[in-house]
Amino acid sequence: MPAAAAVEITDLVKRYAGRAAVDGISLTVARGELLALLGTNGAGKTTTIEICEGFRRADSGRVRVLGLDPVTDSDQLRPKVGVMLQDGVGGYTGARALELLQLFASYAAHPLDAADLLEEVGLADVASTPVKRLSGGQQQRLSLAMALISRPELLFLDEPTAGMDPQARRGTWDLIRRLRRDGVSIVLSTHYLDEAEELADHVVMLHAGRIVAEGSPAELTRAGSAGQVRFRAPAGLPVADLRAALPAGTQVSEPAAGRYLVAGEVTPALLAGITSWCAARDVLAEGLSVERRSLEDVFLALAVPPVPPVPPVPPLPPVPPLPRAGGR
Repeated sequence: MPAAAAVEITDLVKRYAGRAAVDGISLTVARGELLALLGTNGAGKTTTIEICEGFRRADSGRVRVLGLDPVTDSDQLRPKVGVMLQDGVGGYTGARALELLQLFASYAAHPLDAADLLEEVGLADVASTPVKRLSGGQQQRLSLAMALISRPELLFLDEPTAGMDPQARRGTWDLIRRLRRDGVSIVLSTHYLDEAEELADHVVMLHAGRIVAEGSPAELTRAGSAGQVRFRAPAGLPVADLRAALPAGTQVSEPAAGRYLVAGEVTPALLAGITSWCAARDVLAEGLSVERRSLEDVFLALAVPPVPPVPPVPPLPPVPPLPRAGGR
């Protein structure tokens, strides 16, 4: 019998004071997959993750984590799940970094070596430093180590690289990739769109508690995207002729002398049409580059409402003339 999915959510609803923070979402995280949850503040990301972790109860819907109910089966589930919360290390600020990791290792049946893991996350040189004296980024890395110490099958990461410098962030990305290659299932909530684009197998975008888009990063950036192709060639090429040779709806322009821009759905046929047209005229298309929208472009289009135009300011009424002195 095949193993259950890492996470299965069906028609999940959670309300606060009558307002739906999560409004009927359904999603599945396959074993060994990294799913990224994206959304603005208040979109429902953290609430969804906390329900999966068993920290909150759903108002309605069905949630299964590794085939188990996160509330009623919490004793069976907790040894299999690693959790990295937004508030990092919580209230353990008086402990030293290695001491804290060793404490969490003592809770696990088959923990990783605490000193080795501390080195893995780049904190070996602060092993004896009290947690309260670690920087925000260092505390984040320690929180990640705390989530990994028990060798989890499933990992929940809520804003894992917040506060990290670029080097630590890249190192954390490499560690997450290795975990995924080792078969660990991961649910990642992040505000960093490049992080999701770099790491995720599947992306779910939330807005106002609902799923507004989902798919692989490539699918989301490709779907519905016009895209652009730029190339350099001798100035003055007949752009109307090139446009006629390309798929319907394609636009061709020469924004600057010898710099050409082709806008349309970027497909192999479009690229072949450009190069074939140039070759037939003995023209070399130099520096040909394909530009697609990024995951950030998709996110902003779906989750951020357009700014309404500013209404014109009505003209001021005319100022009445001042009365003459003496009433004349």
